[in-house]
Amino acid sequence: MDTQFAKIKLETAAPIARLRLNNGPLNVIDVPMMEELSAALTELEARPGISAIVISGSPKAFSVGVDVKAHTPDKVAEMLGKFHAVIRALLKTRKVTIAAVEGACLGGGAELAFVCDLVYTARNASWAFPEIKLACYPPVASVGLAALVGQKRAADLVLTGRQISGDEALAIGLATGAAPADELEALVQDALARLAQLSPAALALAKKAFYAWDAIHFDKGLDRAEKIYLEELVKTDDCAEGIRAFMEKRPPVWKGK
Repeated sequence: MDTQFAKIKLETAAPIARLRLNNGPLNVIDVPMMEELSAALTELEARPGISAIVISGSPKAFSVGVDVKAHTPDKVAEMLGKFHAVIRALLKTRKVTIAAVEGACLGGGAELAFVCDLVYTARNASWAFPEIKLACYPPVASVGLAALVGQKRAADLVLTGRQISGDEALAIGLATGAAPADELEALVQDALARLAQLSPAALALAKKAFYAWDAIHFDKGLDRAEKIYLEELVKTDDCAEGIRAFMEKRPPVWKGK
């Protein structure tokens, strides 16, 4: 029996679990959704009959990222801790994880997608890590993106916050495959059909070996990125201004400190 959640939808039909972000209209990742994602991943990890997890959003948005209101100094430590717990759970799971991306895939939403083992994107999806525009930065992307797309491309995306299409995400190695939105499910089904023919035990151990070296560095890097965020970034005037300006729907006025 699948647990019922408010911010996500979980459906299982062994050996596949489908986990859909369901916080309309744009699937903002707030703290309650983070808690539900962690609970769902824990539940699935304990089910040996499940060997693959497909994570998706809606046609309009996979997710536009973490709730900006949770970036204020009184909330940011809890938010980062709970969001990074979800990321770590995705990285450590023995299940093969597949992201199916349509619409806007921004910030924490893009981080959630790219840490999945396989990433299939609609060609017209919009990918970006726009945190820098709020005088913030994306800790997971800062640590893990370069391993996927190379240092210079990662720096371009993290330091400028520019938006790219699903086609470009595929071209630079951020995605496994891309298709028109109405053909995206066929890509996912093809991957699931291939995985279904394989040993779940072997897949789990192959994942463990495949990520063994990177996981050591990623874990240490994420701890450091989180520490810089909480002990330095959040204390800057510009970070406070960026969050405030976003919520007040006005251009920020930077002080450079």
